[in-house]
Amino acid sequence: MDSRTDFPEGPQLRPQSLMFAFFGGHVLEEGPLCVYSGSVIEVLARAGVGEQAVRSTLTRMVNRGLLQRQREGRRMYFGLTPQATEILWNGKKRLWDTGAVNDDWDGTWTLLGFSLPESWQRQRHDLRSRLAWSGFGPLYSGLWIAPGDFDVSALVSELGLAAHVKIFHATADDATDIGLMIRDTWDLDGVGARYADFDKRWTDWLGSGSGSGDPLGTRLRLTSEWLQIIRTDPRLPARHLPAAWPARSAHDTFHRIAEQTEAPACRMAARLMETTPLRPS
Repeated sequence: MDSRTDFPEGPQLRPQSLMFAFFGGHVLEEGPLCVYSGSVIEVLARAGVGEQAVRSTLTRMVNRGLLQRQREGRRMYFGLTPQATEILWNGKKRLWDTGAVNDDWDGTWTLLGFSLPESWQRQRHDLRSRLAWSGFGPLYSGLWIAPGDFDVSALVSELGLAAHVKIFHATADDATDIGLMIRDTWDLDGVGARYADFDKRWTDWLGSGSGSGDPLGTRLRLTSEWLQIIRTDPRLPARHLPAAWPARSAHDTFHRIAEQTEAPACRMAARLMETTPLRPS
């Protein structure tokens, strides 16, 4: 089964993202379970992913320590590793507990300054990538900033850079034009365009009557795409964003479709999934 024509045209979604959406939505809270590979193939087909891509993704995720294999007779099952479980719980919190619009900003900022040897190009790239992923933007080349009180000590320690990084929590002086600083530091046009595109495509899709299609495939693609968007959004304070900031409408659209598809998608997943208890590794 290939359902990709049942969904609105949108950004290319990686099979791993859809795999995470499946395990996060239908396995994570059901206990330590393994899912039969054939079930995974059938479920992911509903989100437009072919069998070979599913098999390749399962293998890569095992090699990266995100999934573990478990053989039962002649069948192969896959379950979450502790690393993947942590990633999925964090993603679940970001999806359902954190709004796309930051109306509760308390005026504080987290600043992270770093100075690395010129030859440490890989470490510099890794640090900048992780900071951007965490919502930071480059105020200057070696000084990054994020709204709110962030604890980034674990991130810095994980990269082995604690001796080269200084972290501060502060408020801006009245002389600082925060709106201008935000426009100079983050790609507001890019973030806003992703929200506006998401909102238009999924709203049009609902209006066309396509919402009566496959609820499981719809939900997997919806949550995967939404998480991809909000992870590029630093959740800048709403008071310093354009008045018609599209994240608010996109947030409402996402939750409306997610609510409509939740129950039927769970029933469909339960019918399709063959599981077995995950044995301690």
